[in-house]
Amino acid sequence: MPTEIHPTAVIHPSAQLGEGCQVGPHAVIDAHVILGPHCQVGPGAYLTGHTQLGSGNRIHAGAVLGDAPQDFKYAGQPTRLQIGNDNVFREHVTVHRSNRLEEDTVLGDGNFLMAGSHVGHNSVLGNHTVLANGALLGGHVVVQDRAFISGSCLVHQFCRIGRLALMQGGSAISLDLPPFTLARDTNILCGLNRVGLRRAGISPEDRRALQRVYHLLFRSVLPRAERLRQAAANFPQPVCQELIAFVATSTRGLCADPGRRNGSNSDEEASTH
Repeated sequence: MPTEIHPTAVIHPSAQLGEGCQVGPHAVIDAHVILGPHCQVGPGAYLTGHTQLGSGNRIHAGAVLGDAPQDFKYAGQPTRLQIGNDNVFREHVTVHRSNRLEEDTVLGDGNFLMAGSHVGHNSVLGNHTVLANGALLGGHVVVQDRAFISGSCLVHQFCRIGRLALMQGGSAISLDLPPFTLARDTNILCGLNRVGLRRAGISPEDRRALQRVYHLLFRSVLPRAERLRQAAANFPQPVCQELIAFVATSTRGLCADPGRRNGSNSDEEASTH
């Protein structure tokens, strides 16, 4: 397919467009943007900053990629946004470049950002994540592969969301959400993402092991160190070790299951970030 550029599009002479790109009416592509082959840029979309996209990305009407971070500390440096392949950015999605040269905002491959969602500066999204309509990520958020963030969810800056985790619609987190788990309301865990685990091909045996280690980590009244010790010793399955490692390395604190008998609302003290 040849490259197609609508006559009303505004493309800086220094911008780089790969083979087979399509650019719609009134789209604007600034000087330092690099588009890989077969990308589609919809009407009125705006690509700016030092932004690089791989192949096969689809940017729908009104989306803005690579604009300056919403951060008072940002001093105008030529910071970057790096995007992989085959991502979808629906209407009016915004993804901001990083706030300092030492870090980039990074999106992997196959992510689906629905209308009106936002990815803040210095955030890192893995592969095949979903942000539903109106989901908002603050700066420095990490979202691991195949996480699902439902509509109108709020994610505080510096939070981590683990692989195959799911946030229910309208929920909010200011603490880390462990892999394979479900979040509801504010910082509340409500079990495992069973549907997501099955769809991802996690075996019944591994799902049963995850259920047991979940109960140990998030419902036991044992001290945190003892919970982690027992979990590491008794659950050698790779998915369980992944969950245990995420818990052990949390610095913000973790969303909590209200079934924990001591009634604690969070497993750790929240960070001051």
